[in-house]
Amino acid sequence: MEIHKLAIGGIQTFNWNNTNTNSAIGKQEVNEAFLTVNGFDGDTVAATEFHGGPDRAVCLYPLEHYSVWEAEFGVKIKTPGFGENISLFGMTEEEVYIGDTFQFGEAVIQITQGRIPCSKISKFNQIDGLLKRVVETGFTGYFFRVLQEGKVERNSELKLLTKSEHAISVLYANQIYFHDRSNKQAIEKILKVDELATVWRKLLIELLAKGNK
Repeated sequence: MEIHKLAIGGIQTFNWNNTNTNSAIGKQEVNEAFLTVNGFDGDTVAATEFHGGPDRAVCLYPLEHYSVWEAEFGVKIKTPGFGENISLFGMTEEEVYIGDTFQFGEAVIQITQGRIPCSKISKFNQIDGLLKRVVETGFTGYFFRVLQEGKVERNSELKLLTKSEHAISVLYANQIYFHDRSNKQAIEKILKVDELATVWRKLLIELLAKGNK
């Protein structure tokens, strides 16, 4: 899949609702960047509870969703509008699986979890109901870890190297985590995926523990 935009960015101060907030959601398109196990050089994270770290080094948001939100809310959303590093068509949450591995320029990356969105996506795009709808639909985008570092260019493609044997789509995991938290069988199924991000594994184990009380 050829990427539409490659973007990175530093922390900026935004004035939302008369309150100054630090965020790295406002990323800028670049022609190339070096990708390390901790993310792209020059790319930073403000809300470390939701983003960043080796399991969440790269963020992708499917371009298909932009037209959905634009039609629903009657506005134009400029990419990258969700703080993503990669914008492209053809890799929605339903179409990819946790553990899938891709060649990306010189780098190799692996899907680890769906994104847990925060209110900044609504504030940045000035759409009050956006966060709620992103969670309801599971159209969150998702994260990768970096298995091999290397240079990535604007015209680099994501080429599938290996498909996860567990076939747990990002959308399925999102639906369970956000909307079906008492589904013990489904949670146990997701936990069998060795490539699952540590943060998600911890959250799901906690849900299981609550359900067993």
